[in-house]
Amino acid sequence: MANTAYDTAGQTPAASPWAAVGVSPMDELVYRTILHQPDAGAAGWALLTRTSPSQVRESCHRLLHLGLLQPPDSMGGLRAVDPRVAVRALIRRRETESELLAATAQDMATAYDAGLLREDPSRLVDVVSGEGATAARLEELYAHAEREVCVFDTPPYLAPLTPQLDLQAELLSRGIAYRAVYAATALEDPKVLLQAWKMVELGEQARVLPSVPVKLLLVDGGRAMLPLTASTAGGYCAVVVRNSAVTEALQKLFDLAWQQATPLGRPVGDGELSEGEQALIRLLAAGMKDEAVARHLGVSLRTLRRRVSELQERLGAASRFQLGVRAARRDWV
Repeated sequence: MANTAYDTAGQTPAASPWAAVGVSPMDELVYRTILHQPDAGAAGWALLTRTSPSQVRESCHRLLHLGLLQPPDSMGGLRAVDPRVAVRALIRRRETESELLAATAQDMATAYDAGLLREDPSRLVDVVSGEGATAARLEELYAHAEREVCVFDTPPYLAPLTPQLDLQAELLSRGIAYRAVYAATALEDPKVLLQAWKMVELGEQARVLPSVPVKLLLVDGGRAMLPLTASTAGGYCAVVVRNSAVTEALQKLFDLAWQQATPLGRPVGDGELSEGEQALIRLLAAGMKDEAVARHLGVSLRTLRRRVSELQERLGAASRFQLGVRAARRDWV
């Protein structure tokens, strides 16, 4: 009659799923009895559960509070609420309580970090050495992201790009916002450019600047990872900084760069531009030099400049700046 199941391997009681919504074993027993014998009344339910009427009345009071029972009315005594309705309501209530608890935990974490900072400032900073340790810490930061990841992307690249793409794709699949500001020099590498376009297709918000101040990964505005050194001779060291004035400053730095950056173009609608024109527009919007654009497209500088002139003539643009403005108005970038 108890509400516990047994693990056949270890013969230990397994908690009832009702416990997850705050229903005790006794209250579950009474509720199940009322479902089976709705007209038995408190005395009858006490006999069926082998408990006293006072215990049954106490359980009924708790079940009323949980919304599993309806109070007496002109039609009769206590009645059970349809379990499908009542349990959904309990689950929603628990979800709300969990969200409030998570918000409280975040506020308490801020106080906790402030306490650490006062006690021992060095505990808010971790130095990570070596590519393997750096990759592991990077994966950990991605896994614990809850709201948003912000990235400054610039060479040199010491790790393979594919694992990074997989981590970022998994992040986006969880509904985490991902904003990246790429240095134009990074996108001169065809592999990096291809990865950036793939990420944009998956939902990344990507922008471009001629350069970015530092390589940076910023998670939820409270945890940051940035390099200390980057040389093949001396190895690679990075620093991870937790909630502090440093992470607040890094978030402000990123937001300022984001406002100044140019969006990395998405493919435009069918029929507006040829594939070659789409690629040209997107590379120009990324702020690349003519030599890099020509290299990406596999054409000579003369051919590239002729194509740019044709686009300017098509849009009635007297300069490349005007070309960019008019292309943006048409949502080509």
